[in-house]
Amino acid sequence: MAIVTEENTSKRIRTKSWDIHYHEAGQGHPLVLVHGGGPGASAWSNYNPNIATLARKYRVLAIDLPGWGKSQAVTYDKRDNSGALAEFLEALGIGQAAFVGNSMGGSSCIRLAYERPELVSHLITMGSSAGVPGIFDPAGLSEGVKALEAAYFNPSIETMRKFVEGMAFDTRHVTDELLAERVQAALARPDHIEGWKSGHGKPMVRLDPQRVATITAPTLLMHGRDDRTVHFNSALVLARTIANSRAYIVNRCGHWVQLEHTDEFNRVIDSFIEGNPVAAKAAA
Repeated sequence: MAIVTEENTSKRIRTKSWDIHYHEAGQGHPLVLVHGGGPGASAWSNYNPNIATLARKYRVLAIDLPGWGKSQAVTYDKRDNSGALAEFLEALGIGQAAFVGNSMGGSSCIRLAYERPELVSHLITMGSSAGVPGIFDPAGLSEGVKALEAAYFNPSIETMRKFVEGMAFDTRHVTDELLAERVQAALARPDHIEGWKSGHGKPMVRLDPQRVATITAPTLLMHGRDDRTVHFNSALVLARTIANSRAYIVNRCGHWVQLEHTDEFNRVIDSFIEGNPVAAKAAA
């Protein structure tokens, strides 16, 4: 397979409601990668170490949600991440796919799994909220969310460093190059920043706990043991709620399992999908 780069995988598509940018590589069962909601976040920034490996076996589709990356801007009152994901599959003519979501992206995939269950063959989340307060959650904002907000309101190397360091257990992952890329990406789209600010203080994605319990797709709930943004108890709450699920807790790991433990993440994703072949065969 050709070398996978940001440029040679970049594509755009117009869905019913959205102008979407995404990255595509590989062939096989569709695997949609959905990023988190931090400043400067995008499909490529969240998943670039994973795409090439996963594309050896799957048709990888890493999407920039409306309001992030190179997709169109959106204000909070019009944001509909799960609806955008459904339209994305429909525009591509895909009947069913495995969905992988980090943080806000995971919550978006959870909503899709109970709103449009026929589209989701496998549900995989990393560092996602359960949508309800947990016994170990702070009374106010978590350390990671506080740093995220500061970086949105004042994007700079300093605020971005604090934000990214809060995402990782091992700060060796926090390179000057990464910080510069995230700040540049945030400043390049002031419309995205304003769109995020329009929802400040509100949940990025609202979940209905009663509908979460109706999810039937095979579900893998990955979470870093040392996550300072969303406590790993959220994975345990979701595992208790979703019948066909299992929690996968990674020690010495923060909010970004896919970046801090890349090889393990790729291997576990593949093993999980392979281990649940009935759903995979139902895909178009």
